[in-house]
Amino acid sequence: MIEPSAHLPVTPRTGRLLVLTGVFICAACGLVYELELVALASYLIGDSVTQASVVLSVMVFAMGIGSLLAKRLRCRAAVGFGLVEAALALVGGLSAMALYAAFAWTGDRGEVWAGGSRYLLVAFSLAIGLLIGAEVPLLMVLIQRIRRQDASGAVSDLFAADYVGALVGGLAFPFLLLPLLGQLTGALITGAVNVFAGGALVFGLFRRDLSVRGRWALLVANVTVLGVLAAAAVLVGDFEAAARRAVYGKDVRVALQTDVQEVVLTGGRHDSLDLYLDGRLRVSGRDEQRYHRALVGPAMHGRRARVLVLGGGDGLAAREVLRHHGVRQVDVVELDRGVVELARSDPALSELNEHVFRDPRVAVVNADVFRWLRSPPRTYDVVISDLPDPGITASAKLYSQEFYGLARRALAAGGRLVVHAGPVATRPRVFWTVEATLRAAGLRTEPYRMGGRLSGFAAGPERTAGGTSAPRDWGFVLAARDRPALAPPRTMALPRVGVESAERTRMRGLTPSTLVHPRYTN
Repeated sequence: MIEPSAHLPVTPRTGRLLVLTGVFICAACGLVYELELVALASYLIGDSVTQASVVLSVMVFAMGIGSLLAKRLRCRAAVGFGLVEAALALVGGLSAMALYAAFAWTGDRGEVWAGGSRYLLVAFSLAIGLLIGAEVPLLMVLIQRIRRQDASGAVSDLFAADYVGALVGGLAFPFLLLPLLGQLTGALITGAVNVFAGGALVFGLFRRDLSVRGRWALLVANVTVLGVLAAAAVLVGDFEAAARRAVYGKDVRVALQTDVQEVVLTGGRHDSLDLYLDGRLRVSGRDEQRYHRALVGPAMHGRRARVLVLGGGDGLAAREVLRHHGVRQVDVVELDRGVVELARSDPALSELNEHVFRDPRVAVVNADVFRWLRSPPRTYDVVISDLPDPGITASAKLYSQEFYGLARRALAAGGRLVVHAGPVATRPRVFWTVEATLRAAGLRTEPYRMGGRLSGFAAGPERTAGGTSAPRDWGFVLAARDRPALAPPRTMALPRVGVESAERTRMRGLTPSTLVHPRYTN
């Protein structure tokens, strides 16, 4: 039986309120750690659904184990809770830096620890879950020491404070911590708040329940954790710069976090300029002209006056469009305003896109392309889908049957839609699922590709922030209400090859992707 404490420095009512406040703060911190792991893992590793599933499932499992292990600490609930919070603050606060370091210095280079960031994701999810799970049993003991009440009432009070704290932490992460502090500093600040809340609760309310040894152990633990977090906060700028150089190379010129994604620009000349969005290479000055000519050329064959570019905030697809005669209007719909501003203002990137956004024929709309297509202001002769690969979970809706149905509605009579559908050789099911989805939306299709040995030229390496390289293999699908004809090679002035009919026949049975049942995998 738990006896109420006779040594509280405040009234039982005030003590109970302070304990519930501590529960509220600690719960908010715990959810921030969880969201930070999901966000950083999605950015570094990819496929947000998979990473969220791994983090949540491992963490919930570990919480149950942590609750069982906390039984051993009930006889020393005060010092146990203080030490648990100190450990949680240290592990959670440093988790983002450790995960980023593993990705930057061991990721995708073929070493034994090439998947270090994945291992650490599971390890941190497990450790944070164990510590969060140990909180509630210890807090149950502490709140009963303030005032005896039935177990159901105590559990209801604790869970109410816990869930409200989780709500605040869940809202604070995307709207406050991430935009103002970033993931690394945000995690460190959250750890400091966590250790202060746990230490203040124990030393403020239950200090007389601590033995001399327990008091010193807890004091040393809290001071050490705060010191480590403070040192990491001081060094976080240098650490981030060093990690960024390890990821992107030494010639990083621009690194900014927009409202949508992290944008990194490296190099300065046409042949060395690279644009990364959330760690993935989107533009390479070495071969971007071949890609954009292959994307734009077939669709623009013939008289095409009104053109819609979906994505393409770098201005490079619009540049290729304007090279064709008869173009009167180019609308670029891009979600990330920061990418467009960079394409306008950066000397190297604006030179590469030939200052396309200064052309009066080009209009930029900052909007989600899916929502914008639901009510386009006009119809277009050509719709160019220059969007991230379909294997990225966040982009799956932009390769769905519903999306292509909206794009079809935006086509004028005789209009054409062209889609970047990912690599053909390395991910054929993804490519052919895009083609099947376009057909399911009522469009006739003509798939084609460039790259590697098939087109007779070396397209250059496919690179990511981790440094991997593989042959470029660009796949596209041209679509229209009627059968579209690929432009002859002489009018395109670039190497081209259609996709073999045998492979097309073999993949004909693939099921189209929809909003509620995406069929692309990363």
